[in-house]
Amino acid sequence: MERNEVFFDENRKSLDKLEKRLDISRREFLQFCATVAATMGLPAGAEAAVAKAVESAKRPSVIWLHFQECTGCSESLLRAEHPTLEKLILDVISLDYHETLMAAAGHQAEAARKSAMKANKGKYVLVVEGAIPVKDNGIYCKIGGQKAIDLVKECAADAAAVIAIGSCASWGGMPSTDPNPTGASSVAEVLGKPVVTIPGCPPNPYNFLATVVHFLTFGKLPEVDKLGRPKFAYGRLIHENCERRAHFDAGRFAMEFGDAGHRQGYCLYKLGCKGPETYANCPAIGFGDAGENNWPVGCGAPCIGCSEKGVGFTKPIHQVARMLNVAPPLQYPRIVEEQGKAASFASAAAVAAIAGAAAGAAVMLTRNLGLSHAAEEAEKARRDAADKAKV
Repeated sequence: MERNEVFFDENRKSLDKLEKRLDISRREFLQFCATVAATMGLPAGAEAAVAKAVESAKRPSVIWLHFQECTGCSESLLRAEHPTLEKLILDVISLDYHETLMAAAGHQAEAARKSAMKANKGKYVLVVEGAIPVKDNGIYCKIGGQKAIDLVKECAADAAAVIAIGSCASWGGMPSTDPNPTGASSVAEVLGKPVVTIPGCPPNPYNFLATVVHFLTFGKLPEVDKLGRPKFAYGRLIHENCERRAHFDAGRFAMEFGDAGHRQGYCLYKLGCKGPETYANCPAIGFGDAGENNWPVGCGAPCIGCSEKGVGFTKPIHQVARMLNVAPPLQYPRIVEEQGKAASFASAAAVAAIAGAAAGAAVMLTRNLGLSHAAEEAEKARRDAADKAKV
């Protein structure tokens, strides 16, 4: 209780300097700390620790490396609003090396990196964006005359923490798809040890910010799952928090882009949405402070599973997702059922004929949309049996 009283005391002197430093009101700052604590699922009272850390703790030095990537993760960071980028890199963290954002170039940039690593040995945070090529001894990506595979090992040796940001760094992402000519690999694979991964293409900048603030507050990184993803951000399926989930449960699906169901915001499962097999908090926090519909499904585009290895950039966009918790029934009742007397034999026969035609149409639709996971497995088993018969 005492810590909370201190937290809500807006007249404490330490907030005066902070207000000028971050150029935000003390009330906005306290709201920010409470939001970060809630986002990370921290217990009551943790917001006070977050506030104290941001107010007084030394800004952690961050070394940010770029390898096989499109710079989309950095672009996502550029669009952070709470705090804005310049406040983030100048007042919350000390971004000492970032090829895209730093003013220095060439040998001056590399000198800045080495100087920051030496001055903060054992204390800096290493952030890696992009996959790392390992084929042919890693010759396919070089920075300042040094191969990516050697550079990341050098920087990770004395880092207090290593964060892989984006799907490329987390599990290889787009560069690692077949045939993977450069041998693009994840940071964890190259270093041979677990690292914190924040997958997504791009990931939400606030997942990165919350991870860094957790490190700043508690001196350690947040709890992660078996894939190294922070549980506060990747602990639940997108499907569980999706605003279209009610339509899924009611059996209301968009069947084609632009049809009546699509225009009315129906579930996108049959258009290939991978939300049922993808772990992320996209529907919960959105992107870019652009309103409530600022994520793919919110604006009518199916989730492609970009944060999930073996889903994003691997499965066809139109292929329906594999349900990890509940599978929908094959048939649903109509939204509005007609009332009337019992059907005659003739009318029942007519209904059966119509149902048969509808079933045939459904089969064709399923083929057009892509095989479901179960159908895909059945087709594979059929082909294997045919191959054995030929032998």
